[in-house]
Amino acid sequence: MDRRSFLQHSMAAAGGSLLPGAAHALPSAPANAGAFPPNFLWGMATAAFQVEGAWREDGKGESIWDRFCHTPGKIKGAATADVACDHYHRYREDIAILKQLNQKSYRFSISWPRIQPSGTGAPNPKGLDHYSRVVDAALEAGIRPFCTLYHWDLPQALEDRGGWPNRDLAGYFAEYAGILAKHLGDRLTIWAPFNMPWTVAYLGYAVGSFPPGRASYTDFLKAAHTINLAQGESFRSIKAASSKAQVGSAYGMSPAYPKTQSAEDRAAAERYHAFNNLYFLETAMRGRYPNAFVVPTPYEQMGFRSGDDKIMQVPLDWLGFHYYTRRVVSDARGSATGSTGTVATETQDTAHGGDPWTQLQSEMPAEGPLTDGGLEVWPRGIYDLVTRISREYDHPIIEITESGCSYLDAPYAETNGSVPDPRRIAFFRDELRELSRAIADGARVRAFHAWSLLDNFEWADGYAERYGMTYVDFRDQTRTVKDSGKWYGRVAANNRVEA
Repeated sequence: MDRRSFLQHSMAAAGGSLLPGAAHALPSAPANAGAFPPNFLWGMATAAFQVEGAWREDGKGESIWDRFCHTPGKIKGAATADVACDHYHRYREDIAILKQLNQKSYRFSISWPRIQPSGTGAPNPKGLDHYSRVVDAALEAGIRPFCTLYHWDLPQALEDRGGWPNRDLAGYFAEYAGILAKHLGDRLTIWAPFNMPWTVAYLGYAVGSFPPGRASYTDFLKAAHTINLAQGESFRSIKAASSKAQVGSAYGMSPAYPKTQSAEDRAAAERYHAFNNLYFLETAMRGRYPNAFVVPTPYEQMGFRSGDDKIMQVPLDWLGFHYYTRRVVSDARGSATGSTGTVATETQDTAHGGDPWTQLQSEMPAEGPLTDGGLEVWPRGIYDLVTRISREYDHPIIEITESGCSYLDAPYAETNGSVPDPRRIAFFRDELRELSRAIADGARVRAFHAWSLLDNFEWADGYAERYGMTYVDFRDQTRTVKDSGKWYGRVAANNRVEA
């Protein structure tokens, strides 16, 4: 992910009800810290556009990210994902790495324009065959395939029809989901319709820093509503085609803490939580939008119709979310920035920010150390996030769908070409101990997916960030498992994190 841009656009106030001091007090871990339940699923994640390459092969259509990458000035270093990690051709090699590292779950995404090049109509058999082979390869390795249907690569032809603000896309997406469930649902059981839907809608349509590059708050509201409709319709479509399907989703979340103990800052943190963490979760679980705005929910602007609440509401089988860092939030009403308060998911784009609807100011603190990508390392955040979502939604089954950190460590001659990356090991060690503590306190977490299996194309940052547990030399596609990957493999084998 271009996580510096996400985490500065996200609204995740999972800790809104916490005292500010609680954000800084890290309680001592219990004696069994680091232990995980039997049959816990250790995994890694990738995304089609970030790893596959083969951008014009076997009938694949153009995606909005293809168009964006090929537009000068959009991607750092003028990079493209035309080749990326060449995972399209090397998926067996990469799944072998997962097996070598004792992984039991592989979260990957499917490229919609590989299946339907124009976004509608008959499926492309070569696209279906490719993903069928990926699923089979994972199963042969003893790994659970976990499919994300949409990780941001909308067919450009559908953007030409209006993109996500066009509510017709909810039906097109449900058709796409049904095609995949029909062809893969006999073997593939875990499905997530969307990856970080808030980012899709906000960065693509309100801010314009991601494709399609629009900057209209009304377009954002319409896009978000269409995605909520598509989430519900695709759930039913998958279930209708596959009796084995377990459907959840993969939301981007960050715990947010009020900057002070004032009622205003606490309320701002709650709005942050509602706007990013719950804006697509509350609609599925309860058929309603959360209280995210200082004004009444703008139903007319979002194109809400009678009966949409019933379309949006579906009984998700599990909840998935990502964790990277936290936010500190304050009220912006009446201030100089009150009419243009910044919003953030994982990164902050103050140059484009501006949201008179939520009226809050979010900050990425730097009390903890920073990754090479500029995100604060704050292990306690995953505990606060998991326990809060567990309380608010009656202890659902949870999967951590992504978590990781960017460090630029590379192969080192003095260690025979290995990749020592102790900071990444420390990141995961401390975070996983906090996750273990959340489980001990009653959270029903069944899986953790590290981001990422491979160094890859990091969206607007191109190849300037490395989140992988496997180093990729993009000159020749050589893979080298980093020390963190080997460490994570031992964690998976032992089902516990040692001190």
